[in-house]
Amino acid sequence: MKNNAELIFIPSPGIGHLTSSLEFAQLLINRDNHFSVTILSIKIPLNPFSDSYIKSVLASQPQINLIDLPLVELPPQELIAKSFEHYICTFMESLKPHVKATLQNILSSYPRSESQPVVGLVLDLFCLSMVDVGNELGIPSYMFMTSSVAFSAFMLSLLNREIENVFNDSEPDLLIPGFPDPVPPSVLPDAAFNKDGGYAAFYKLAQRFLDTKGIIVNSFSDLEKYAIDALSDGQSQAPPIYAVGPLIDLKGPPNPNLDQAQHDKILKWLDEQTPSSVMFLCFGSMGGFAPSQTREIALALQSSGVRFLWAMRSPPTADNVDRTLPEGFLEWMKGRGMICEWAPQVEVLAHKAIGGFVSHCGWNSILESLWFGVPILTWPIYAEQQLNAFWLVRQYGLAVELRLDYRRSSDFVTAKEIEEGLKQLMDKDNAVHKNVTEMKEKARKAVLTSGSSFISVGKLIDNILGRK
Repeated sequence: MKNNAELIFIPSPGIGHLTSSLEFAQLLINRDNHFSVTILSIKIPLNPFSDSYIKSVLASQPQINLIDLPLVELPPQELIAKSFEHYICTFMESLKPHVKATLQNILSSYPRSESQPVVGLVLDLFCLSMVDVGNELGIPSYMFMTSSVAFSAFMLSLLNREIENVFNDSEPDLLIPGFPDPVPPSVLPDAAFNKDGGYAAFYKLAQRFLDTKGIIVNSFSDLEKYAIDALSDGQSQAPPIYAVGPLIDLKGPPNPNLDQAQHDKILKWLDEQTPSSVMFLCFGSMGGFAPSQTREIALALQSSGVRFLWAMRSPPTADNVDRTLPEGFLEWMKGRGMICEWAPQVEVLAHKAIGGFVSHCGWNSILESLWFGVPILTWPIYAEQQLNAFWLVRQYGLAVELRLDYRRSSDFVTAKEIEEGLKQLMDKDNAVHKNVTEMKEKARKAVLTSGSSFISVGKLIDNILGRK
């Protein structure tokens, strides 16, 4: 017997998008027993791990159903090199007939006498073209934003420009509603500068924000009050904003590249370190560096003398260690540091030995660092990470600046810069430590009963169920 209000989630298959989407689905069904949830799982060879992750999460959630969408032919590979955003949006367009057929099957499974049983589509940013399918079938759409309210504000600000008006670095600083200070163009996402479909893809996605009944954001009021107020002032075109986070998988997503022995070895090594003494370096699922840049990081670690855990993605092998690391580095680091391919990030950030986090500033990583009160040294690499880093450092004092506008294709960070950043991050008198500790308390209060995110989820449920 199905519950009498079904929500259909269509998350993007990227692991960074899936984790918070699935956390939100679980939060809803635990909060209100009217709901059941169906996840439409998108298959894409670029993310083979996503399928096993969804299944592992849903194994203990009988109220969440999973339907695999059929495999479809991918857009031409050369599109990725031109613009990942254009590539993924083109791919999503090709899925629309399959999504429509799947939704029709779901609707036909209910008795005809039952009023609209599917009460909403919950769509990832990159799945917003599915609004058209919902409209055809009389199902309202909500967007689930896996990044910040401030990023949502940036996207909506594109609608004040023209679709042909691609950004360039020489523009003056931008006044964006939701940002208290002018924003330099250098910290905008790569897509903002992309003439090969990236900017146009962002612009079209921003237009679809306005076709939703609400924007659900993995954030919380105390962190983003300024941006929430700016989008809720009556002047903005934005639909209602529901800040429902932080949504964090506290177990951390399982990783096929991290076996249990390696997992245990990492945590055992951390157990042996003194509190707040270890730097954790981790740059996300897509964050890697050329050997020359990796070498600079290693030199900085040696010069600074900090203890470290470095998740490198592609640790050096006997064939390339001389090009990747300074001579004798592996011998030098014994007892001082540890290099691994992957690390259980949530468990690492929760560990008392961790004193700082050198991060790519992906939104999930930011929320996890704030949840555990670990200050960040900013090294943004892709997507909206430069904007995240600017916002963290310049507007809220919640991170130490290494770079705000780093671009992997053209920039190089010297060992001296990295060493200086590490020293600032380890300085307990730095105001960032106090600010992050205060925000940790606010993050945890937000999700408690009567907290701001708890209240926001209640308002969203009332909207979905038509109670108000």
